[in-house]
Amino acid sequence: MSGKDYIPKPSAVTSARNRLDKYDWETLAGEMNGYGCAVLPGILTQKECADLAALYPREEHFRSHIHMARHGFGKGEYRYYKYPLPDLIGGLRTALYPHLADIANGWNERLGGDQLYPKEHADFLRQCHEAGQVRPTPLLLQYVPGDFNCLHQDLYGDLAFPIQVAFLLSEPGRDFTGGEFVLTEQRPRMQSRAEVVPMRQGDAVAFAVHNRPVRGTKGDYRVTLRHGVSRVRSGMRHTVGIIFHDAR
Repeated sequence: MSGKDYIPKPSAVTSARNRLDKYDWETLAGEMNGYGCAVLPGILTQKECADLAALYPREEHFRSHIHMARHGFGKGEYRYYKYPLPDLIGGLRTALYPHLADIANGWNERLGGDQLYPKEHADFLRQCHEAGQVRPTPLLLQYVPGDFNCLHQDLYGDLAFPIQVAFLLSEPGRDFTGGEFVLTEQRPRMQSRAEVVPMRQGDAVAFAVHNRPVRGTKGDYRVTLRHGVSRVRSGMRHTVGIIFHDAR
């Protein structure tokens, strides 16, 4: 796969960077460090949400179609985008990465790891592709009444970026009910902690994929995280997930 297949248009990246400039990244980093997740409110417009959701039946944009029940993932379905990604998704994936890489590198340092994530997403993707992880991982999910997503981790190979971002494309209470985003932490020798993240249409949540450090009385220790979606009770729920590593 050549670079032109996964590097988005410069104009899309510039637009995404301008959009992200309005957020207080120091505060968001504090929330990530404290709770393992942080909400970016209103990152997408209502029209952008509708346009992205409308892509779901258009197979030309996707490389595969997954029915969760067939694999024991829950109930519902999703499609993985293929390269080149839609401009909005590709631009946000590239522009979000440097902000999140700073947090990820801080986590690795606190946990004594030797992984250093490069400053630019294209450089990290190059590492993925050299390791044989060449399939794009951003995805579009669709839930109808009774659907849910089991607690899981999105790990697709030896290289895995520790943070991902989910964008809610539907409006709770209007387009669907139920379907809350849930994050759990398994702490050593302690019971699990659950975090239910309230979101509106156009909001995004950045969250830990696998592990994160937590400060204890004797220094930092590692907690394991999983995320999922509770049962949708009515309507239809669409979400875009941006995962920063590619898959084997």
